[in-house]
Formats: sequence, structure tokens, C-alpha cells
Amino acid sequence: MKKINLIFLIFFLIIIFFYIFYKQGSLPVNKNSTKTKIFVILPGQPLQKIIDNLAKEELIRSKIIFYLIVKQLGIEKKIQAGDFRLSASMNAYQIAENLTHGTLDIWVTLIEGTRVEEMAKVLSKKFDIEEIEFIKKAQEGYMFPDTYLIPKNANVDIIIKILKNNYKNKVNQEIIKKAQKKGLTEKELIILASIVEKEAKKSRDKQIVASILLKRLKNNWPLQVDATIQYALGYQINEKTWWKKYLTYDDLKINSDYNTYINKGLPPTPICNPGIISIEAVANADINTPYWYYISDSQGKNMHYATTLKEHEENIEKYLR
Repeated sequence: MKKINLIFLIFFLIIIFFYIFYKQGSLPVNKNSTKTKIFVILPGQPLQKIIDNLAKEELIRSKIIFYLIVKQLGIEKKIQAGDFRLSASMNAYQIAENLTHGTLDIWVTLIEGTRVEEMAKVLSKKFDIEEIEFIKKAQEGYMFPDTYLIPKNANVDIIIKILKNNYKNKVNQEIIKKAQKKGLTEKELIILASIVEKEAKKSRDKQIVASILLKRLKNNWPLQVDATIQYALGYQINEKTWWKKYLTYDDLKINSDYNTYINKGLPPTPICNPGIISIEAVANADINTPYWYYISDSQGKNMHYATTLKEHEENIEKYLR
């Protein structure tokens, strides 16, 4: 009987200890604090990393208790990526709940090589804006693709300003001057970079393709780029994409200023929004490249280059047929 009572007492003490531990761990770090901190959660950041950062910022008393509270509330998958205004005067429950809806800004990723219509679709899902409004106001080529923290109440004008400002910061005068030495204006730099962005995936290939296209341009050759045809064709209902996968011979005859098979020189505008690697590839392009031709294999993984039309035709036969 004494043994049973002892076990019961120990069990009771454990419960009391855990209750006190849980209660203390859920209290504010400093209930009298009047200061706030901006706490940032990155996209895809795991819960443990979030908890570690909260403890590092002295916003929670106990990592273990905060973890248990998140599990108890069932909000692990509801925690948002973004930035939050938190205070050491908030208890663990308040902080946990705040992370599910209190974000000041929203993370959004805009991918290199997307056109404004594709960006509009992404942004309309994140913010209270109409796709058509963004499409009308956005300037193709200058909506810099990147990962952004954008105010959740931002309108179209604010979003466009953020993207343009980032473009101005990334495409600095050094890059523009390099392009000018090659006889390219800033607009021509971005147009050519937008083509490179769609034509090559790897950094090394971007550099070579940029050199080939600049060489063709300077030698008054038609660029003969599929991506400009895809841009001209627009949205493909059956494929549900803005970039038609397989072009036909009839497609190559489309009557458009963007048809670089029948028109020499650059198209009138960029065909997408290029990333900094493609822009730098054009700025650093070498017109003395030995190559005139390039193709991507049927899987779209590897590029193959040729110095003569005969070599190019052999590459087509070997890698595309």
C-alpha cells in the first residue's frame, strides 16, 4: 500500500512539475516590454528553425513549450512566411497565433523568364489585384524576377515600383556601360537578355548563346530564335501555357515583328523578364566566338554548338531526330 501511495505521489509531483514548467514556459519573456521586433519567416522554413529564431530573438521562454503549443493548436501548417511585428510582452499562445495571420508583408517569388501575364497570375493570387491591371501597367523586361517581401496591402502601382527599383539596383551602370561598348543601348541589352533567358538554362550556355546572338546581330543575320515566335503566338489554350512547346513550319511564318526568322534585328520589346545572369551574359558577350549556331537536345538539357551550317545540320540530325 505504501508503495502504491509512493508511486501515486511521484506521479502527482511529475504532473505538478510539468504544469508549472508548461505555465512558466508559455508566459511572456517580459510582460512589461513596450518594444516590438520585426520577425521574419522565410518561405519553406521548417518549424524547428522558426522556434530557434524566436528563442534567439528572446521572444519565447521555452522552445519545447512553444513546440507543444503549436502542436496543441494544430497550426503548424498554418504558419505563414512573411514578417511579423512581435513583442516580448506577448505570451507564447499570442505569438503562435500571430504567426498564422499577422504578417506585415508577403513573400512572393517571380521566376526568371516569365512574361508579365505569368507574373500577373502569381501576384493576383497573393494580393488583391486584378491580372489585367498589372498587365496593362507592367513593362515587359523590367519587372525584375526575384523573391520579394511585399506589403500585403500593396496595390499594382506599389508592386510595379518595387520590381522596377530592384531592376535599377541590379542592372547598374557598370553593366550598362559594358553593353554600350558592344554597341547596345540599355533597351537592346534587355531585349537580347530576354531572348537568352528563354533559349539557355545554364550559366555557361547563356554566355555562349549571348555571344552567338550578338555575333549574328552585328553581322546582319536574322536571329532565328524560337522563343520570339512563342512570344508572338501568345497563350496556348490546349497546352495551358504562354510558351508553345512544339513549333510548326507554319508558326515560323507568322506575320509578326517578333518573328526573328523573317525579320532581321531585334524584336521591338523584350519577350520576358530576364534574370541578372542572362543580362550579364549579354553585357559580357564575345562577338569573336567561333560559333554561329546552337541547338538544345530533345530533352532540353544540353546545348550543342556549331561553327558551320554543315556542323549545325549534323547536330540536328544527331540530337533532335
